[in-house]
Parts: sequence; structure tokens; C-alpha cells
Amino acid sequence: MKLLGLSPMLWTKHLNLTVMFYTNILKFNCDELNEKIGWASLSRDNVQVMIVEPRQHPEFTESQFTGSIYIHTDDVDKVWKELKDKVEIVYPIDNFEHGMREFAVYDNNKYMIQFGQEIDVDKLK
Repeated sequence: MKLLGLSPMLWTKHLNLTVMFYTNILKFNCDELNEKIGWASLSRDNVQVMIVEPRQHPEFTESQFTGSIYIHTDDVDKVWKELKDKVEIVYPIDNFEHGMREFAVYDNNKYMIQFGQEIDVDKLK
């Protein structure tokens, strides 16, 4: 048995606004949108995210997520240049001692999304 993938399912009160953020700003594709059930599936390259308006779960008052979504990329500087003037920045692009060059932004629901690329730690010294 093996695990085949991970698709975060993010809750929102604003399905269409969230789909627009991910497609217009982050350049994801909307693979499926079902407004009747309040659900969408979005993807870009090998990354998939599902968006849902919860209706049968515990009471949902606002977006809640204590972590972040970390997206690995092969050109973090290009992604930074594409996004930095279009989104709310959590922290700007920087090199980190743990061997990553990364930055973080908020989506329209205040979920934190980090973009990172591995770097040679020895070059940081």
C-alpha cells in the first residue's frame, strides 16, 4: 500500500472569490466547480487544492488553520516576482539555514501559503 497524494481541502465562506484568487492570482486551473454543493477542485502542475463551503460539518464561522500550505517550486524567484505586488506578504523571499529559499503569502481567506526551493546550504556561509 502507498499514499498517492495530498489535496488540502480549505474551507471558505466565499467559494467564487477563492476560486478567482487561486485562478487569477496564483494561476491555478479550475478543474471542477460545483456551486450547488459549494465545492471546487483547483490544480497547477502537480499541486491540487480543494475549496469547500462547509454545510454539514461543525459550525464554520471563519477560516481556521494553524499551519501553512508549503508548495515546492523549481524557480521560487520567478514565483516571487509574479506574486509580490498582488498578494499580502507574510514574509519576503529569503534564504534560510535549513536549505530553502522561500517566501510566504496569505490567500484571500488568510490561509498562509509558502513557496520554496532547495538551495545549497554551503553557499550561504
